Amino acid sequence: MRPEAPNGAIRRLAALALHGDLSTYAHQIQRLGGCERPVRMEGHRLDVHAATGEIVREVADSDLPAGQLLIRCNNRRATRCAACAEVYRKDTYHLVTAGLSGGKGIGASVAAHPRVFATFTAPSFGPVHNRPGGGRCRCGRLHPDGDPALGTPLKPDRYDYRAAVLWNAHAGALWARFTTYLRQQLASRAGIRRSELRDCLKVSYAKVAEYQRRGAVHFHAVIRLDGPDGAEDTPPTWATTELLTDAIRSAARLAETPGPVLDDHAHTFRFGEQLDIRPIRSADFTGATDLTSRAVAAYIAKYATKGAESATGTLDRPIRNPITDLIGAEVTDHARQLILTCWHLGALPELEDLRLRKWAHMLGFRGHFSTKSRAYSVTLGALRQERADHNEALTRERAAAAGDPLPDPDTVLILSHWRFAGTGLTAAETLFAASRRPDDSDTEGGSTWTADETN
Repeated sequence: MRPEAPNGAIRRLAALALHGDLSTYAHQIQRLGGCERPVRMEGHRLDVHAATGEIVREVADSDLPAGQLLIRCNNRRATRCAACAEVYRKDTYHLVTAGLSGGKGIGASVAAHPRVFATFTAPSFGPVHNRPGGGRCRCGRLHPDGDPALGTPLKPDRYDYRAAVLWNAHAGALWARFTTYLRQQLASRAGIRRSELRDCLKVSYAKVAEYQRRGAVHFHAVIRLDGPDGAEDTPPTWATTELLTDAIRSAARLAETPGPVLDDHAHTFRFGEQLDIRPIRSADFTGATDLTSRAVAAYIAKYATKGAESATGTLDRPIRNPITDLIGAEVTDHARQLILTCWHLGALPELEDLRLRKWAHMLGFRGHFSTKSRAYSVTLGALRQERADHNEALTRERAAAAGDPLPDPDTVLILSHWRFAGTGLTAAETLFAASRRPDDSDTEGGSTWTADETN
């Protein structure tokens, strides 16, 4: 959308104030919660009484203060919309916390179940600039924080960009293989067949994908053992944290997924050698050295709103044509090469199912950034519905207080027709939206562990 000139925004607000519509206008904008790129819709809505056919309420775009219906973009990426990403981060935090400490319909007894926080890394594709243990890189330099050289190849001409891109594309499939092996290893340690495991134990997890500086995806996961009925069911006494840790190490070592055959080389993908597993002992911060539920939930939620652009300097939007999209873009040379590799491999018929061109901005990774098993805890959809019901109740309270009660939704048919009209805010709308953007300092917890990029 073409932005208004500053003077135009002032005249717009002055006209609304003159006609007494400024507060209604501000309310429509503030309902976006600070969204920076709302979807603009044109059309109308009719609320019709189901029994009589009477129109009890009519809303048209021309009747709205902004002249259009504005809907939150709900983008999870902080680089695209900080406000919507913050909502996603907090939802993810509560989802993970519920599976660790209870709440949102999950009983508090889940906190006593064996659970660990595990980080799975990618293998090496060639040596990169790093800070092993905070010390000197193998290039001989001491890289400061934020050094753009960190994560880039020591010898770009020898870095295996093909394998790096294909690893990202197969990382989701490898995780699925790992979960299968994990159940096998648990059954083996319990002395039972895998088919019998489901009758006494359930494995639940919540995980998030994070990019290392070198552009390789790795996973952070909460893995928990439950009884056969899930979070509300106590696992058997032999299902200990130590047994879970040992089973994860074996499953991560055994899991592999086949890749394509390129230039007579058959690719097979496994996790890297770095595997960090930490028991989660307590529910809250206690000052002890044990990893806490809140710290883990905060760490996972933080990375749920970040993509490859945060770590590697790639783009945060799909690429239509690398020749034009990368011109003038602030893309690092390393990320540029990964993107071009995706583009070149994406043209191969045998790799068509990987859709590498579509996911070139993600450096080949096409999985969901945050996922969970069904029994882990509440769903994001349930959290969003709870918020929508709360907002609807507030709207009805305000309407009743103003003497204009809304019709009963159980007796009304909603007939609506809306069409896309653009995205973004005008200059006048931006003034109101800015007051609702999240404070960057409002965070829940901090980092717990980051894998060294020693490869």
